[in-house]
Parts: sequence; structure tokens; C-alpha cells
Amino acid sequence: MVTKHVTDSVATLEQGAVPDWINDHLRAYRESGGTVGHYWDSTDFGGDGLKTCLLLTTRGRRTGKTYVHPLLYGADGDCYVIVGSKGGADTHPNWYFNLLATPEAEVQVGPATLRVRATLASGPERQRLWNLMTQVYPPYLDYQARTTREIPLFSLAPMGDGS
Repeated sequence: MVTKHVTDSVATLEQGAVPDWINDHLRAYRESGGTVGHYWDSTDFGGDGLKTCLLLTTRGRRTGKTYVHPLLYGADGDCYVIVGSKGGADTHPNWYFNLLATPEAEVQVGPATLRVRATLASGPERQRLWNLMTQVYPPYLDYQARTTREIPLFSLAPMGDGS
């Protein structure tokens, strides 16, 4: 079930702005060094309680600026999995395009910060990761039903110093 919070947040994002609750979450995550914000209460958005979040830092494909996005994640071995749902909007989130242009990014997971390489999942791998992420956050199924686009998933693999 898509809640009013999701609908309002998507409308704000589609207007090119960031909802206040996302800015508040990002600020708390950063100011606490990841001790606050790593877990996010998803109940107002159709979820069943606390979910893990990371901060994804991408480089703008046109501006070269860095952008930070708090996102739910799932674990797949030593990789993190993120979903470009944008609440079921008909457009991809901006970070999707930034990762396609520059797959090297940074994540903060709780207090830990690391460099990652993003890979867009496709085919059977996408389906496997989709199944994983809909277990992590079942409202993704509702988000997919809202849009005709295939919601993208990325695997974020930690990069060693020589990568």
C-alpha cells in the first residue's frame, strides 16, 4: 500500500526538491557520525519498522559536484544493494544517472565509510536482488506497480586501495 507520505515525497522529488524528512535524516546521520540514521523507521511509509540505511555519495554527471543520498540497503555477501525506486515515480532518481556516468562512489554505513564500485543489475541477477530487496522492504512491490519503468537495482562492491 502506497501511503500519503510516499505520494507527497514523490511529488516533492519530481519538482526537483528534497522532502524535509530526507534532509532531517541526512543531517542526523552526518552529525552523529552514523550512530543515528543508520536505522530508519519505515512505518509511515508502509514498512514494518526499522530498516538499515546508508549514505551514498555520487559525483554529478554534469556539475561534477558531490551529492549525498540516504538510501535503504540490503546485504549481498560483502556488497550493498540499493534500489532506485523513487517511491514508484515514472522517472529514475538523479543518483541513478550519476552512478551510470561514474560508477565509483562512496558509502557510509553506520560509522564506516568506504569506496565502492556500482554495477547496475540486469537479467537473472536483477531478479535475484529484487527478491532480496522486496524481503528487506516489501513496499518496493507497490512502488513497482505504480510505474511502467523497471525499477533499477545496483550492487555496490567495496573497492580495495588498488581499484
